[in-house]
Amino acid sequence: MNLTPLAQPATGPALRTGGLVLAAGAGSRMGHRPKCLLQLDGVSLLERQLQALTLAGVSPIGVVLGHHAERILQDGAVARWAAQPVRNPQPDEGHVSSLRIGLRALPPGLDAVVVALADQPLINAPAVQALLEAFAQRPAGTQMLQPSVKGLPGNPVVFSGAVMAQMLASDEQMGARQWQRAHPEAVYHWETPHGHYRLDVDNEADRQAVEQLTGQSLRWPNDLNL
Repeated sequence: MNLTPLAQPATGPALRTGGLVLAAGAGSRMGHRPKCLLQLDGVSLLERQLQALTLAGVSPIGVVLGHHAERILQDGAVARWAAQPVRNPQPDEGHVSSLRIGLRALPPGLDAVVVALADQPLINAPAVQALLEAFAQRPAGTQMLQPSVKGLPGNPVVFSGAVMAQMLASDEQMGARQWQRAHPEAVYHWETPHGHYRLDVDNEADRQAVEQLTGQSLRWPNDLNL
């Protein structure tokens, strides 16, 4: 897997698309360690996510940090991929808090925003490109795309700049899920057979399942081994 950042993405969407990677969690079910620094064959999950977004033409990209911010920045992936670190001073308030802080850090005028989780090991550039292509061809009247695998929701999600503006103009409890519930008719549940949109690493059982599925090692950096 080539991890050399490119000066220009190899391909890109027609829309001006920004990205967010949510990496502010405490990792309480993984020994209070930053899950995004788990390494799949020696490459951190965060680096893989940043590579996928960048090579799919997503720019700019913000990485929302909270717990473990200094250790994550020390890893260097944020700087290598020219992403913007965004601090959530109250990460225990959850995903909505991190999402809104990240959205505020993105520039105005974006056509679309991709919101990715930092602990999805199998999301790559083709997976992001497929999402963006599906979003560009979404049914009329829809403004948010969520991948769906056998009827179950996956990630990343993509939504329009108009949705971003609506979220930020709403109260502090309005995030992507809340917007979906308020506007179900405007959500495109894009059905796909690819299970990588559903796969994340929340606990030790998930880590072992990824190893069995991929045949690749999923390990902590030396200083995070317990």
